[in-house]
Amino acid sequence: MLLPSFTFSSARSVEEALELWAHLPGAAYLAGGTDLLPQLRMGKRTHRNLIDIKRIASLSEIRETDAGLAIGAAVPLADIARHRTVRQHYPLLAECCRRVGAWPLQNRATLAGNICNASPAADTAVALLALEADIIVVRPGDERTLPVTGLFRGPGQTCLEPGDLVAEVVLPRASAGWHGSYERLSRRQGMDLATVGVLVACSNGGSPPRHRVALAAVAPTPLRVADVEALLDREGPRAARRAGELARDCCRPITDLRGSAEYRREMVGVLVARAVVALNGGPK
Repeated sequence: MLLPSFTFSSARSVEEALELWAHLPGAAYLAGGTDLLPQLRMGKRTHRNLIDIKRIASLSEIRETDAGLAIGAAVPLADIARHRTVRQHYPLLAECCRRVGAWPLQNRATLAGNICNASPAADTAVALLALEADIIVVRPGDERTLPVTGLFRGPGQTCLEPGDLVAEVVLPRASAGWHGSYERLSRRQGMDLATVGVLVACSNGGSPPRHRVALAAVAPTPLRVADVEALLDREGPRAARRAGELARDCCRPITDLRGSAEYRREMVGVLVARAVVALNGGPK
């Protein structure tokens, strides 16, 4: 199926992008386009105007700020995964970026686009949930900070309003050093969404260590499971099996072409237990 006709505009600054949208209501911002363009081709989205933000210098940077590490909306996943500061201080995100699609896609797709697409199976979403990231959203005359925990509303749905532009994703300093194990099942390696994704993260220091657990593809949105985190905080790796059982009871999977709800639920239990063991030096 061919792409429908649309008008293409290229912005060189955030202000220009916002001004373009003000004159082209209903337009879509285009970063990597790896989700947007296929959806336009299949008729799942309709936009007569696209505003390209890839040439905005401020959105193409990874920079340190007082709040933490800010990742611009136009930075490709591949650049994030190999960035020295990300690999050293936020390895959870580097790992999840490497699991999105295949290498050619990672060189085009962006972190902001991956989460704005709001797929329940988004690999990067579980890392951002575990890292308790924030999102900087701009619109004419306004800038606000949203916690990623409040971004997702349902499959393909976020709390963003028409005209909102996600400018940056900020990884907080308090989450630097957290490490973890990401377990992912899919029908094939490479270009396929996760059937089940499980991330178990642990703080770097403190006694006892703290845990964060995030799940993908087993609920209407990517989600944190606080009850499992509390159990691991109290009892550590010896509670691996019970953590898996509790996570299995917390998820709400559906049946689709990638797997049945029953299979997904059982695999959540298996993968959470496996990730807890791997996180503590045991075999996967």
